[in-house]
Amino acid sequence: MARPPSFLPHIARMTGYLPGEQPRDARTIKLNTNENPYPASPLVMARIRGATGDHLRRYPDAGATGIRRRLSTLFDLPVEQFVIGNGSDELLNVAVRCFAGPGDLVAYATPSYPYYAKLIDLQAARAVTIEFDDAFRLPAELARTGAVMTFVPSPNSPSGTAMSSTALAELAGKISGILVIDEAYVDFATEGALDLVRRHDNVIVMRTLSKSFSLAGMRIGFCVAAPEVIAGLWKVKEHYNINSLSQVAAEAALDDIDWMRTNAARIIATRERLTEALRLLGFRVWDSAANFVLCRVASGIDAGSMYSGLRDRGILVRYFPDNPRLLDCLRISIGTESDTDRLLDEISSLLT
Repeated sequence: MARPPSFLPHIARMTGYLPGEQPRDARTIKLNTNENPYPASPLVMARIRGATGDHLRRYPDAGATGIRRRLSTLFDLPVEQFVIGNGSDELLNVAVRCFAGPGDLVAYATPSYPYYAKLIDLQAARAVTIEFDDAFRLPAELARTGAVMTFVPSPNSPSGTAMSSTALAELAGKISGILVIDEAYVDFATEGALDLVRRHDNVIVMRTLSKSFSLAGMRIGFCVAAPEVIAGLWKVKEHYNINSLSQVAAEAALDDIDWMRTNAARIIATRERLTEALRLLGFRVWDSAANFVLCRVASGIDAGSMYSGLRDRGILVRYFPDNPRLLDCLRISIGTESDTDRLLDEISSLLT
């Protein structure tokens, strides 16, 4: 009998990242993975329908040039300061592979995006985790870890809280390593940190078209950094990492950016409505700058039971049974107004 394959020791020890549940029933109200409840721009669909056989027959543009040119115009930065990824997750992976090796320290505050832990484990690097306080403020200790790389998601997931650009600038100036500012949800916030790239060569800002542009299924992310940093990332990314139809979709979405902004405004309005309603029901809700809210369930209510009750009623939210800090919390993505009506009705029913 053949011997089973021997994985590298650090791969054998690690735990994989577990994405949110993907329901097969189309009637389920899906509020667990922070997707946009509104469709992508009609221009996206029109351009995809207009794609030709050459988009499938030929390899895609390895540089995703059309996307980078549009981003360059949008943010008034040179094309050379952008690289496009298969979702921002690929670019997070590329960055860790560029700067962190076995035994190196990589820092981030927690609770936050659990995918960071997987990326650190893949490199056999060592995670330095600093606990957020209950208000999810940027911990001062992050500046003192000596890490080769520091992750700061802003807005943070699962809390939805945003870090001020002033605090991020101070952190960038204090650390000697790379600062990765993960801005997946920034289009639902009042400010971002992109301008820090102009002043700090050690800052990489990651963004995605998955959330605000309604393109999660197309997997388009981008990062912005100093030209020499981008040149290094370019060496490591997969050469044909963005398929041709995804490039068509992203270019169209950027050509119709007002569509995204309109939908983001709708989501922000619903977020404020949901926040107020949950607080009236006795929940503690953190001030969110994302397309979701984190809420601590009302006193005397079990979060796991609330999660299960909503699931039984066809509504998926995110529950964190393996995180002691979040055992009494639920994370709820912002849906449509009708989704929100149904959610609030079912929560009220479960509370009686």
